[in-house]
Amino acid sequence: MTDPGDPAGRVVLILAPVGRDGQVSAELLAKAGLAPHVCIGLDALIEALSAGAAAAFIAEEALFGRDLGALERWIAAQPAWSDLPIVILTSHRQDPRIAAWRQKLVVSLGNVSLLERPVHPITLTSALLSASRARLRQYEVRALLEARERGTEQLQLKVDEATAELREQLSNRARIEDALRQAQKMEAIGQLTGGVAHDFNNLLMVIIAGLEMIERHRQSDRFGGFVEAMRTAAQRGASLTRQLLAFARRQPLKPEPVDLPRHIGEMRDLLDRSLGGTIRLLTEFTPDLWAVQVDRSELELALLNLAFNARDAMPSGGTITVRGENLPHQEREGVYADYVRLIVADTGTGMPPEVAARAFEPFFTTKEIGKGSGLGLAHAYGFARESGGMVRIESQVGQGTRIVLTLPRSPAPEADWRRTRLDTRPLIHTGRPAGKVLLVEDDDEVARMSREMLEQLGYEVVRSANASDALGVIAAGPQIDIVFSDIMMPGAMDGVALARELKVRLPQLPVVLTSGHPGAFGHEIEHNGLQVLPKPYRLDELRVTLAEALERRVT
Repeated sequence: MTDPGDPAGRVVLILAPVGRDGQVSAELLAKAGLAPHVCIGLDALIEALSAGAAAAFIAEEALFGRDLGALERWIAAQPAWSDLPIVILTSHRQDPRIAAWRQKLVVSLGNVSLLERPVHPITLTSALLSASRARLRQYEVRALLEARERGTEQLQLKVDEATAELREQLSNRARIEDALRQAQKMEAIGQLTGGVAHDFNNLLMVIIAGLEMIERHRQSDRFGGFVEAMRTAAQRGASLTRQLLAFARRQPLKPEPVDLPRHIGEMRDLLDRSLGGTIRLLTEFTPDLWAVQVDRSELELALLNLAFNARDAMPSGGTITVRGENLPHQEREGVYADYVRLIVADTGTGMPPEVAARAFEPFFTTKEIGKGSGLGLAHAYGFARESGGMVRIESQVGQGTRIVLTLPRSPAPEADWRRTRLDTRPLIHTGRPAGKVLLVEDDDEVARMSREMLEQLGYEVVRSANASDALGVIAAGPQIDIVFSDIMMPGAMDGVALARELKVRLPQLPVVLTSGHPGAFGHEIEHNGLQVLPKPYRLDELRVTLAEALERRVT
């Protein structure tokens, strides 16, 4: 096969031996930037396929009544990354025998699209351009797989060399090398997931904000159903990013004391409804169980993911047991501290060793396509590590699985973390002018939706596309009550630098930052005491955040 960048990667093989279909289609495809190659027969087509092609365009009369065994064998022998697009030009005849033959042809040849004569030239070229683009993506996947295989081979060579050197020095070299490789792999994937989060969350910001604005202006029942479905899909995308960032340790957590028995008790109804009637949920906590110091929402997400994994491992029903116990004076990296062990155990099918060894890898899953993303255990891994704890798997085939989270004990006094958390702050806008906001956002679509949300909350909005322009607006003299700025922007000054500069120039001017990837600036944000609203955010979240910032300025 050809490489994605090779000109042959745009070759379209044409088999149309009757009439002028072959010649005409070749001329149309050449004008569209493709490289048509007309085959004189079925054998010539199969031979040309072995040399590489973006797609095949076949008139059905070239296949009718022929032995297609060789073509079907070529299709079946494609490697896992390959699924050759085939466009078949059919007649408008509706004879039952021909219709049955076409149906069988679609099944036997796989990735088939049918175009019925007469076909418009634009339709023909559009279909084959689309097929060509899809084929190029397959070649790119193949190139990535080959690069990964080469990288694995090179890494294995280095590991073998290191093993030979360590054989005489370390009796436990295998355990150390396995741990090192796993940590390096996790860190590499973490760098990747953190890098895409900002742009992905910007897209979700536009979708979620737009849906909320649409819903406020159109309230028919049918329209509302469409909006809710789209909102759910967008929120799932935001949840996916949050899980990726937690695994990648790029999401700034907000640790607080959490009373596990009480918090998991509050989740009980949600868990029972989600697990179904065939799953029995038990909780076992020692009477004197300490509070843990973790991010509350990330703990909930980790528990839900672990419970769903346990449920899926028990298709005929079973028991999930959530157990908590104290671990005093535990050593980790030379430091002794108190921890709490939180165990989620099931009576399911269990995992073989080779599956358990890879279970924390993101996107690794043994479930059917569409049944799971492979991020549940990866999220639990990232959550535990970022919280200052650990996680491990204990599993045997036929004996069930135990996921063991070791989480740090909260230093807060018991009287503090046993108190009821209740936020009674009103969220309703009074209708009075809320003030003037300087919106600093380089992405036009995000800025448009953010402006709409701010105006819905009663703010007057002035927009700047970068930090330098924002400083110019403030220097020009209009009364600005609060600055709402993205962090990642083009130019020499990002949002954090803008906030630092404004703190020097106008210390009473509140600044709220936002970003789809705030973890990349975690140290600077914490060091400067800055307030950050992560993207994507909802209207109520924006309202509360700005109100709190303005309230702190007044007080």
